[in-house]
Amino acid sequence: MMGSAVLVTGGAGYIGSHAVKALRQRGRQVVVYDNFSAGHRLPVSGGCTVVEGDIHDTARLTDVLRSHDVGAVMHFAAWLSVGESVREPARYYHNNVAGTLSLFDAMLAGDVRHLVLSSTAAVFGNPEETPITEQHPTKPINAYGETKLAIERALPHYDRAYGLRSIAMRYFNAAGADPDGELGEDHDPEIHVIPRAIDAALGRASFQIFGDDYDTADGTCLRDYVHVTDLAAAHVLALDALERGAPSSVYNLGNGQPTSVRDVIDAVERVSGRKVPYTMGPRREGDPAVLYASSARIKRDLEWRPQFEDISTIVETAWRWRETHPHGYSDKVLR
Repeated sequence: MMGSAVLVTGGAGYIGSHAVKALRQRGRQVVVYDNFSAGHRLPVSGGCTVVEGDIHDTARLTDVLRSHDVGAVMHFAAWLSVGESVREPARYYHNNVAGTLSLFDAMLAGDVRHLVLSSTAAVFGNPEETPITEQHPTKPINAYGETKLAIERALPHYDRAYGLRSIAMRYFNAAGADPDGELGEDHDPEIHVIPRAIDAALGRASFQIFGDDYDTADGTCLRDYVHVTDLAAAHVLALDALERGAPSSVYNLGNGQPTSVRDVIDAVERVSGRKVPYTMGPRREGDPAVLYASSARIKRDLEWRPQFEDISTIVETAWRWRETHPHGYSDKVLR
């Protein structure tokens, strides 16, 4: 009989912790598996089982799957910096590809056949047309995108040979924070645009725009910001679908609204009532000019309905968490 618990690898991270909360709100038993190299203990400090371990440790993963009656996996454990992946591709292939294959080996050994995979819009590379659908050619321009695509390409083979059914979620720019104020974004160093702009408004850090010479209306990159709570809800819907017997699939997750870096700055200034001081820098290698999604397929198939689509709303949730957590998770206690 299929196990009832859900293993969430990387469940102590930004997106993973929001997915854990969404699962717990559905009454699911959750096992978080994380090496805490980037995640935080506090967001998963209550209500679920936490195992400290590395995804390369196949034997430990297998034991966890068996001993906790796990029936499905949500896989978030991966390195995610585009710039770092360009500088250190070996690190990304080792963790994102070899580590995930280790997880797959454990799932097969533990007879776990349902997987929701955290993938990325970086698999597309420079878009040939927008909005980007699931059928868009996949031509990554950085190692991060290549490593995620390598796993996506493995999934149909694992399905045919071993019956490992999966849904891969290609999300665009995860943003915002838990509207309840419990969870937020706490990276060290912080690499994402919205929290960096907020920190600049709060006088905590400098903010640099990477390039203002792109072929866009204001010269800065256009991205599709999707609220992290909406992402978490989509992962739960995907798991529900797999457990109902849905076939393996892949979905884009975004708002379908291209937003420039300058638009983000404007939103932070509106929400905070403060100026965002910034400097202008060169483009980062591996950054496409425009990325935004068509999420029509997941809205049709899984009836996903994002609740936080407006950039000001997304920024507002991030602002509230960032303002009240000046040191991230280090000085707060969850109730």
